[in-house]
Amino acid sequence: MALILYDLAVWCFKIVLRLVSPFHQKAKKMVQGRKHWKTNLKRDFQDLDNPVVWFHCASLGEFEQGRPLLESFYRVFPNYKVLLTFFSPSGYEVRKSYPHAHAVHYLPWDTASNAREFYNIVKPTVSFIIKYEFWYHLIQEGRNRDIPVMVCSSLFNGGQIFFKPYGGLFRKILLNLEHIFVQDLRSLELLEKIGISSITVAGDTRMDRVTAITENTTGNEVVQKFVNGHEAFIIGSSWPQDIAVIAPLVNSETHLKFIIAPHEINENHLAQLDSVIERSSARLSEYSGSAETDVLIIDTIGILSHLYQYGKYAYIGGAFGKGLHNILEAATFGLPLFFGSRNYKKFREAVSLVESEGAFAIADTKELNHAYLCLEHDNGLYLRTSEICRNFVKENTGATKIIMDHVLTVLKP
Repeated sequence: MALILYDLAVWCFKIVLRLVSPFHQKAKKMVQGRKHWKTNLKRDFQDLDNPVVWFHCASLGEFEQGRPLLESFYRVFPNYKVLLTFFSPSGYEVRKSYPHAHAVHYLPWDTASNAREFYNIVKPTVSFIIKYEFWYHLIQEGRNRDIPVMVCSSLFNGGQIFFKPYGGLFRKILLNLEHIFVQDLRSLELLEKIGISSITVAGDTRMDRVTAITENTTGNEVVQKFVNGHEAFIIGSSWPQDIAVIAPLVNSETHLKFIIAPHEINENHLAQLDSVIERSSARLSEYSGSAETDVLIIDTIGILSHLYQYGKYAYIGGAFGKGLHNILEAATFGLPLFFGSRNYKKFREAVSLVESEGAFAIADTKELNHAYLCLEHDNGLYLRTSEICRNFVKENTGATKIIMDHVLTVLKP
């Protein structure tokens, strides 16, 4: 009965997406991207002689999280061809030309027939799912064919369906996995209580990713010209709720340059920024190099992680809404962090940094101003806060090696 309800839910989701796709750009891309998935996969894999490794990520954030593992696998097993799949357009559209992948595709809808067709065409030798995305049929089919499917950098909490009395179907999904690599001991303990034994606490591969960014960061001539030796405050992945809180600081702290990267780059968000920013501003795509510009608005995607190198402080958006965006990219550069206090506690790194006083969860403009001024007027405090952030990332690297050590017991280079 549970499987029937699961299949019905997947079918209903497909239908709803089709109905709204004429009016919703993201839904349209999800529908169109899967329209000829069998033909597209056959084009790339039908006559392939190399073994295949399949990496699946829900969206761009999970891709960046799993990227150190993918690239490490690519180095150790150069004869393998990489299939990279995404559930969401936010990942596919940005990484569809990713150079280390033989092919990048949307994940087909999770039905039993689709799963059989997928494995018949791709014939993966091993599969990795980054963080979440527990699709029943795609994982079950891997188990049926003795193909190891591993989940990496997962976090579990007692409120998830796996730990509910009615979560039997989803517990079966976990049992069908060859191994689960979790971020913390709490996740391991929860899984052990429901009979899952193939678990390792590896940590978060994002730590390895952001460390790699600092070691291989690239400069941006336009942004460098904008900063031009001034201290800069980076506002990353902002939403309108974040801008409402931070705009007074942007307008009042005239000795600072501000770089604002909206999470969604559309005219509505850009117009909202224009309406609340009183200082001279320009969009990155239109910036002429004027020294009079005080606020640079990033209207392109894929460069935010490299912009933190120019900052003294960072505010990360999302926590006044559905959830906090990536704070580690800023932390690894030693930037003291600010973010909303409403919805950050499900992010382990955010909680840890708030508790160690490397980050500040703020409720409103008043709290933001207070925390910022404390750092600005006490250089010793600023340096300690910066070091806390930088060391947090350094001390938590190494997840990729732990996972690859296990992979080497399953596959031989």
